[in-house]
Amino acid sequence: MTISDVRTDRQLWADAAQRDGEAFGALFRRHSRAVYNHCFRLTGSWTVAEDATSVTFLTAWRRREEVRLARDSALPWLLAVATNVSQHQQRSLRRRLALVGRLSADPPEVDHADDVAARLDDERRMAEVLRVVGRLPRAEREALALCLWSGVSYADAALALGLAESSVRARVSRARARLAAELPSPTLEEHQ
Repeated sequence: MTISDVRTDRQLWADAAQRDGEAFGALFRRHSRAVYNHCFRLTGSWTVAEDATSVTFLTAWRRREEVRLARDSALPWLLAVATNVSQHQQRSLRRRLALVGRLSADPPEVDHADDVAARLDDERRMAEVLRVVGRLPRAEREALALCLWSGVSYADAALALGLAESSVRARVSRARARLAAELPSPTLEEHQ
């Protein structure tokens, strides 16, 4: 077991702030999968999620000296950054697609490779979930994404969102109730 495996996120972050690339690498290895899955759940696209994950960790690296973790885990802060990055990328994508739509009437060609088929199925299922989730108020969407989809504790989500823990719990509860009425349970649980 390496020394980076036993340090807390707070210790790794402090070391990374002192330009310790290995410490930052340990944080990346520890949390990149959770951030990647969170970004996929927000965007419904593995490719966009990969880009958002890269931008999230680039942002973390650039801000490592100014950000102080309020708790021992860096994950809530990283997920909050990932949420903002994903939303920004989705807005940019919509603008680019609108521009391309005005420039060309030809639809884009779809890649039919076998290794992409599973990803396309995931994206279709996730699009259905996101369609329903998109009708939730923004506050409920954010609480749902952090607590249910990414497994962040209510306390950590409250800290990341700047809310009381009871408010986060209430938002998650309302989101669950609304989604239960519109989505079959297995569809929602597949993406938790």
